[in-house]
Amino acid sequence: MIPFLDLGAAYREIKPEIDRAVQRVLESGWYVLGPEVDAFEAEWAEYCGAAHAVGLANGLDALILALRALDVGPGDEVIVPSNTYIATWLAVSAVGARPVPVEPDPATHNLNPSLITAALTDRTKAILPVHLYGQPADLDPILMLARAHGIAVVEDAAQAHGAQYKGRKIGAHGDIVCWSFYPGKNLGALGDAGAITTNNADLADRIRMLRNYGSREKYVNEVQGVNSRLDPIQAAVLRVKLAHLHNWSERRQAIAALYLEGLARTGLIMPHVPDWANPAWHLFVIRSADRDSVQARLTKAGIGSLIHYPIAPHMQAAYSEMGLAADTLPVARKLAAEVLSLPIGPQLSLQNAQAVIEVLTDI
Repeated sequence: MIPFLDLGAAYREIKPEIDRAVQRVLESGWYVLGPEVDAFEAEWAEYCGAAHAVGLANGLDALILALRALDVGPGDEVIVPSNTYIATWLAVSAVGARPVPVEPDPATHNLNPSLITAALTDRTKAILPVHLYGQPADLDPILMLARAHGIAVVEDAAQAHGAQYKGRKIGAHGDIVCWSFYPGKNLGALGDAGAITTNNADLADRIRMLRNYGSREKYVNEVQGVNSRLDPIQAAVLRVKLAHLHNWSERRQAIAALYLEGLARTGLIMPHVPDWANPAWHLFVIRSADRDSVQARLTKAGIGSLIHYPIAPHMQAAYSEMGLAADTLPVARKLAAEVLSLPIGPQLSLQNAQAVIEVLTDI
């Protein structure tokens, strides 16, 4: 059996370090925020090339609080990709704004900058590009457009830990960058965790306040905030894993290179990587019009695979009130019917990756 992702193997690889870090927190007696969270925030900001990082409870909260910090709310519109995990849309809805979907570039699966202008209105408050699968979105034209119209850019980088856009790590291109450290991410905690990074000190300070009941000073609440604080045990685990992230990223790159070469002459559509992108390879996503039979072949061979994502957000019951027909966003719908993610975790051996290739070479 070749699992899609073996989280247990990731723990076992660095078990002594993680165990010591958890024990350190348990013995400290400091179980909410505190020095462990402060240290991770400083280390994550430095890694991303950002001035500030704020640890939060999860990636969805990061998106919601980023939008709240920018005063996005009822009556506002936010440009979102039509092809993304639904959390991107849910964050917009959570602050009372309206998600306005824009189709992706079929080659990269990311938000197509050339289509954004047509979706702008006088109610557009922000653009929310997603670095899907760990592939950087094309940020320069998005940022240029946003600056020209006086609107914010919030990046959903939940899958892009260590990815680079034009030689610079994702983490501080837009106004706020939002991160998830869900266990399956390239930098994953042992439960839910998230963060934002930014170069704007005022936005960082506002999000620190919002995550802590709207309070900077105990029992003094300036706004109606929430409880969304990064747990110190998770912060300690993330500090350990951050030291291994570069090595693990190199392993992912080696697997991706093997797949790109080994599957190049099959009938499968391979990921397209622009010259300016250095993906994090959170996922290796192929496409096939006969996706279900490809997945069945892998399953029969004992190889795990997943579909990211089988239902486009506009086709979910959660957004039925928008009244968008299935064919309103044909690119997103087509991708949902064709995409398939192959195993690519850093604990996957090159031998097992080669076994995946051999199963697919006859397609």
